[in-house]
Amino acid sequence: MTVNKPKLHSSGSTRGIAKPKQQNSWVPTILIGIAIGYLALIQYIPAINVFIQAFRKGVGPFFANLTHPAFLHAAWLTLILALIAVPLNTVFGLCAAWAIARHKFPGRAIVLSIIDLPFSISPVVAGLMIVLLYGRNGWFGPFLEAHDIKIIFAFPGMVLATAFVSMPFVAREVIPVLEEFGSDQEEAAKTLGAKDWQIFWRVTLPSIRWGLLYGLILTNARAMGEFGAVSVVSGNIADKTQSLPLFVEDAYKQYETEAAFSAAVLLALLAVVTLILKEILERKTRIKDVE
Repeated sequence: MTVNKPKLHSSGSTRGIAKPKQQNSWVPTILIGIAIGYLALIQYIPAINVFIQAFRKGVGPFFANLTHPAFLHAAWLTLILALIAVPLNTVFGLCAAWAIARHKFPGRAIVLSIIDLPFSISPVVAGLMIVLLYGRNGWFGPFLEAHDIKIIFAFPGMVLATAFVSMPFVAREVIPVLEEFGSDQEEAAKTLGAKDWQIFWRVTLPSIRWGLLYGLILTNARAMGEFGAVSVVSGNIADKTQSLPLFVEDAYKQYETEAAFSAAVLLALLAVVTLILKEILERKTRIKDVE
């Protein structure tokens, strides 16, 4: 005996089922093309042109420009500025991050806003603020002049400007790590009799090391590449108060284009190294989060 199976009509079987909408395949392609084109105009083409101009006359003239006395002085001064500003902002950033992440106090939001101040104002305005404070006619100008202390158009003013613009990075990278890490292990170590410095070196520092290194890299990159604030307070005096970014501008204005582009290549390579270290730390951080 055979049983006749009911036939399923295609019209009835698909009734009430919504068909998936077909997305236009050209939309992602256009968006990616716009993004690549924008990056090419803003970053890639100018960066490639810097290298082309620097090596236009060959490798020999390029290295000859890097041995020029004015360039060596500017590079050395930039290195000293970074060696001073980075440790200062590291100590400040760790103290600020500890106070903000471990304590609840009135005005905490205001302190965070003050730390972020260099992100929200122009570096030129920051340099002008330093001039209005420490210049000859500034708030502390008469006192400094009476004691023969020169801040503006001198090395101390450049240190202040560099430290100001690179201030937030360590604190901003360490605060989220401290908040995520919590204080349970620190309190347990204190219960076992560990001193504060032992708790910091053996418990806190290992837990924030990647965030701290990330902040250090960004701080160093900003300190060595700062132009606006340092330009205002330094006076851009060759062989005296001229950092490497200021040397690039001054050499270009003096029609020494090869020297300017050679120094720009060095700054660009510094940026590349910063990006590589940044990517390495981000990967290590992601691996640590997975573990």
